[in-house]
Amino acid sequence: MKLAALVSFALAMVAMIGPLSAADAKSPLDFKVDNIEGKPIDLSQYKGQVVMIVNVASKCGLTPQYKQLEEVYSKYKDKGLLVLGFPANEFGKQEPGTNQEIAQFCTGKYNVDFPMFSKMVVKGEGISPLYQFLTSKDTNPGMDGEIKWNFEKFLVGRDGKVVKRFAPPIKPDAPQVVEAIEAELAKK
Repeated sequence: MKLAALVSFALAMVAMIGPLSAADAKSPLDFKVDNIEGKPIDLSQYKGQVVMIVNVASKCGLTPQYKQLEEVYSKYKDKGLLVLGFPANEFGKQEPGTNQEIAQFCTGKYNVDFPMFSKMVVKGEGISPLYQFLTSKDTNPGMDGEIKWNFEKFLVGRDGKVVKRFAPPIKPDAPQVVEAIEAELAKK
């Protein structure tokens, strides 16, 4: 096979399966991940929307942020906001449950309606490619650095680029978060 055909084939495969690593991605929305039911989801379907990516946990002092996440999502979803929850167990083992248990907790206690995804590693050994992208200086300069705790928030603009990062204690309905969401939603 000629080199041009091999390159074309490789590019077609990457387009089908998503980036092979965080370094291959241009946006956090270039990844494929499993939703909370285990179904593969291509995050590129969310390009053109404003997306908040949050690592979440059910047994954390910040867990009540689920309520504010749902309220912000409900208020702005018709304008183009999407909240994506990624359960993680790296901080104090505060997300020990199975995906099914996590889903039941989120809907039962907080009426979560925004998309939830399968538990993943967001820091350290085995870090998911999505979170490797979000925390790497090479792929997300200016907003890079390890995830500090549960409920760290990344705001992705309609163009697929990360525009803001909010520390875990900053609530999803805090003025600076709402201001950033509204500014991104105003961009068409």
